[in-house]
Amino acid sequence: MTAVRLRKHMAAAPTFVVIWSTGFVVARLLRGEVDPTLFLAVRFGLTALLFVPLVMFAGVAWPRRRDIPRHLAAGGMIQGVYLGGGYWAVAHGLPASVMALIGALQPLMVALLARAVPGEAVARRTWAGLLIGLAGVCLVILPRLASGDGSVGSPLVLVVALVGIVSMTAGTLVQKTSLAGSDLRSASAVQNFGAAVTCGLFALLLGEEQWGGGARTLWVLAWSSIILSGGGTTLLVWMVRRGEAARVSALLLLVPPLVAVETFVLFGDALTATQIAGFCIAIGGVWLART
Repeated sequence: MTAVRLRKHMAAAPTFVVIWSTGFVVARLLRGEVDPTLFLAVRFGLTALLFVPLVMFAGVAWPRRRDIPRHLAAGGMIQGVYLGGGYWAVAHGLPASVMALIGALQPLMVALLARAVPGEAVARRTWAGLLIGLAGVCLVILPRLASGDGSVGSPLVLVVALVGIVSMTAGTLVQKTSLAGSDLRSASAVQNFGAAVTCGLFALLLGEEQWGGGARTLWVLAWSSIILSGGGTTLLVWMVRRGEAARVSALLLLVPPLVAVETFVLFGDALTATQIAGFCIAIGGVWLART
């Protein structure tokens, strides 16, 4: 690996974690102002449109016709069902802390299912790191669970949240198949379109139509479309294509601890010594899983 490629790989991981974590801040900023699934549909649609001129300017090929349905499905799974289901579950009574804990199971699901993908054997060291990282996440979320934020609401809400995590797991592993042969820019355009269609259908079924907030909503939409979807999700797919899916997914264990720090800085939420210790343990676990 050349020095330039090595620097890209080293920079991609922390950049992805920081970008991905802001998605939770975005959801909080828009709470009560915009219907979540409707917002996601517009967000993914704009991201898909942003990639079109990039593809045309670079002159790269679009995915093969036979692969387009799988690209659409991959985008629908990794973004549409995952985020749409998660936002819906939280809006219908699932505490955000419980959703974060369920989301932390995704790297373990990837490791379990990775055996079905050629070249994706998961080492014991990776398993140990994932379990240590999950323990750290539990410590970060523990104060909220102990404060009574641990009820899961109706069984349907919990099922929807779990389906979302399973969907993202499947969408992540699909990126390791023949889809990896497509140019990342054209693949991102198609996959974001798939996510937009998925969330658009959800918004129609749920009768979502609220769109308020004025300038702040537009700024958040710009950040979400360009940085979160255009940058964060593309980085995730890029890393999965070039590495083991389980090692890449381990980075998601750092998201709940980082969100705890961000909400402390931005909204004044409590940040306890237990949470800080959990953050440190999660960092150690992710380092172990990725080495």
